[in-house]
Amino acid sequence: MDLEALLHHYFGTEDLDELDEEAIEAGRERVAIAFGTERDSGRRFALWIVLHALGSAPDPQAAFKNAADRKAAEDYAWAAARMGRT
Repeated sequence: MDLEALLHHYFGTEDLDELDEEAIEAGRERVAIAFGTERDSGRRFALWIVLHALGSAPDPQAAFKNAADRKAAEDYAWAAARMGRT
């Protein structure tokens, strides 16, 4: 999934800096609902990354039943923390 397309779809813009807290929260809720209902593992992972960037991603252990997806999420979270983006 294309990050810019995801942001535009759920937030109405590709630049979250131009949104107020209320608009970000509304978009975050839309992403969370989509994450909870998405069945495609690749799309689900992309939505999880958006939630992670917003500080509201569920723990990988709870979010992913598939071991490979869970490991990928854990690795991403570890790398993001190392870069200071948690």
